[in-house]
Amino acid sequence: MGEQDMRLARLLLPVSVAAVCLSPLHGASADNGESLFVERCAMCHGTDAKGSGPLAHKSNPPTPDLTTAAFRKRLADYPGVIVSSVILRPNGDLIPKTLKENGYRLPPHAWTVKDFRDLNDHMNGLIQRSK
Repeated sequence: MGEQDMRLARLLLPVSVAAVCLSPLHGASADNGESLFVERCAMCHGTDAKGSGPLAHKSNPPTPDLTTAAFRKRLADYPGVIVSSVILRPNGDLIPKTLKENGYRLPPHAWTVKDFRDLNDHMNGLIQRSK
C-alpha cells in the first residue's frame, strides 16, 4: 500500500466508523437484544423493565423503572448513549456490587456497537409495550 493509499485510508476510517455508528437500527437483532437484556439486566430491572427483578430492591437506590415517561424521553433524546453509558460506566460500583453481594456472576462480555443497538432497540420495544 502506497503512502497516498495510507493517507486516504486514515481519512476514511473516521467517516466509516461514524457511518456505522450513526446508521439506523434497521436489521438490529431482536433476539440478541432480548438475550442481552434477560441475561444481563433482568435480574434487577425484570423482564418487563419495570424494576421488578429479584434484585430490584437490594440496591441503594433501588433499581429504577425503565418504562417511565422520564426514562422513555431520555432514551429517545440520547439513543444508545444511555444504554452504553450504564453498561460501560455503571453508577460508581453500584451495579457490580449489587450483583456480587447477591451471588450473581456475570461473565465478561465484549460489547459491540451492534449489541448496544440491539439492547437499545429491545428496551424501546419493552417501553412501547408498557404504555
